[in-house]
Amino acid sequence: MHDLVIRAGTIVDGRGAEPVTGDVAIENGRITEVGRVQGASRREINADGLLVAPGFVDVHTHYDGQVTWDPMLSPSCWHGVTTVVMGNCGVGFAPVAPERRDWLIGLMEGVEDIPGTALAEGIRWEWETFPEYLDAIERLPRAIDVGAQLPHAALRTYVMSDRGGDHTQTPTPDEIERMSELAREAMEAGALGFTTSRTVNHRSVNGEPTPSLTASEDELVGIARGVGQAGKGVFEVVADFIDLKTEFALLRNMCEVSGRPMSITVLQNDRQPGQWRELLDLIGAAAADGLQVKGQVATRPVGLLMSHESKVNPFAPSPSYRALADLPLQDRVERLRNSEVRQRILAEGGELPDFIPGGFNKLFALGNPPRYEPDASESLGARAQREGRSVQEIAYDIMLEDKGRGVLYVPVMNYTDYNLDALREMLLDPNTVPGLGDAGAHCTLICDGSFPTYLITHWGRDRDRGEGIPLPLLIKSQTRDTAELVGLNDRGLIAPGMKADVNLIDFEALAVRSPEMRHDLPTGAKRLVQAADGYHTTIVSGEIVLEQGEHSGALPGQLVRGARGA
Repeated sequence: MHDLVIRAGTIVDGRGAEPVTGDVAIENGRITEVGRVQGASRREINADGLLVAPGFVDVHTHYDGQVTWDPMLSPSCWHGVTTVVMGNCGVGFAPVAPERRDWLIGLMEGVEDIPGTALAEGIRWEWETFPEYLDAIERLPRAIDVGAQLPHAALRTYVMSDRGGDHTQTPTPDEIERMSELAREAMEAGALGFTTSRTVNHRSVNGEPTPSLTASEDELVGIARGVGQAGKGVFEVVADFIDLKTEFALLRNMCEVSGRPMSITVLQNDRQPGQWRELLDLIGAAAADGLQVKGQVATRPVGLLMSHESKVNPFAPSPSYRALADLPLQDRVERLRNSEVRQRILAEGGELPDFIPGGFNKLFALGNPPRYEPDASESLGARAQREGRSVQEIAYDIMLEDKGRGVLYVPVMNYTDYNLDALREMLLDPNTVPGLGDAGAHCTLICDGSFPTYLITHWGRDRDRGEGIPLPLLIKSQTRDTAELVGLNDRGLIAPGMKADVNLIDFEALAVRSPEMRHDLPTGAKRLVQAADGYHTTIVSGEIVLEQGEHSGALPGQLVRGARGA
C-alpha cells in the first residue's frame, strides 16, 4: 500500500521537460511511481489543476544561528523550499573556541545584518568543532532539511585566534596545514562545502573587514587541498574581482588542486556594468576545461527596502525625524502626518546614503503587490520632474502609505539599464544556478528570501517588460540544478527512487506578498520577511509539512551530510 498518492497533477519533474499530467506515489519517504498509479494508499491528494514539482533547494542561506531555535526555518518554508544550505559567504559559528563566540556574532551581525542580541540569546552553544556543530544541529527537530558549510572566518580565527580576525595577518605554514586538516575533517563529517568572502562590503559590526578579504593563495589553496583530500565538498565564493583575471586564476587554482566544484557570485554593478559577462566567460572556459565551476546568480535585483521600520531611510539624518524614532509606529505616523512636523522634516532635507548608486533616480515605490522591475519613468527623480514636486516630498508621502508601512525600493545590483534583461542572460547561461537570496539574513534592509517564488512567477508568468523563461527550465534550475551544485543527488526530481520532497502549487495564485517587519526573533528583535500565496501543499520526505501555508505539525526535516564523491 502506498503511503501517499498525488493524483492528476501537472507534473513538472525537474528535468526541464514539458509538463505532463499524472500521479505520484510515495512510500517510506521516497517516490516509488510516476505516471498512472494503481493500488490503494493511506492518503490521496487531488492535484487536478495544480503543478507538481520537486521541493526547492536553496543553496544560499544564513540560518547558521536561527537553525538552533527555529524548527520551521522561515521564511524559506513559506516558499516551497524543502532543503536549505547555510554557512555561505565565509561566516558562521563553527568551529569556535568559547572566547571567540561573541566575535563571530559581531561578524555575522555586520556582514549579514542579523541582530547580535538575537543571536546571543538564541544560539545554543553545544559545540566547539565543526563535526560537533553538525551533531548539535542533527539533534534538533525541524520541518525542512538543512545542510551546513564550513565558513572561512570561523576556521581562520579558530586556528589563528585573535590574529585570524585581521585580514592583514598571514598564517604560518603550520597554521595553513591545521586549517587544511580541519577542512578535511569537516568534509568527512558531512559539511557540504567550504565558503569564503573577498569583498569589502562584508564587515563586522565594528566596521572591520571580513578576515578572509585578502587571504593569500597559499592559505586558500592549502584549505582547498584539505577539501580535496576528503573527496567531497564544494566551494562557495563571493568576491569583488577588482583584478578579475588574477582573482579568478586563484579560484580556478583551488578547483584544480582539489578537484572539487565551486560556485561564484555573479552580479551586475553600475561601476563595471559589463564585468558579469567577462566573469561568465571565464567560468565557461573553466567548465570547458573540465572544471566544475558555476556562477551563482540572483533572480531579481539585489535591492534595499527603506521605510519607517527599516535601518535606513532618507529622513533618518533629520533631527526632527530622529526625535520621533522611538515612538511606536502608529504614534510616529500620527505625528508625521502633522503638517508642521512634515514641513520641519522636509526643511531639514532628505538624503540617501553614499552606497546607493543613482540617487533618487534609482529610488522607487515598491508598491503592493511589490514590483521589482519598474521603468525609469517610475523613479522618484523622474516623478519629481513630472509632478513639479521635490523627491523628498514624494518619498515622505510613499512612506506614510499603508498606515506608515510604505516602502521605498532601491535596486542596487542587476539594474544598470533599468530592466532585467542582463539578469535574464545570467539565468539562461548553462553555467549558472539561482541563489543569493540570503534567507535568514539582512533583517532590516533587504528581504530576498522569497527569490524561489519570484523566480517562477516573474520569469515564468508575469514579466511585462521583456521575454520570460519557460517554466520547466525555471523549476529545473531551482531543484535539480541547485541540488546537484552541492552534491545532493537524491533530490530535485519527480522520479522513482528520489527523495519525496514535493510542492503542489496553484500557479495562477502563486505570488510573493509585500515585505513586513516582524518582531519574532529572540529578545523580540525585528526582521523583514516576505510570505507567499499559492503553495497548496509542501511535502518533505513524504510527510505533509505545510497545507495552504499552515504548518501540519510534522517535523520530518533532517541534517543532510555530504556524500563522498558527490
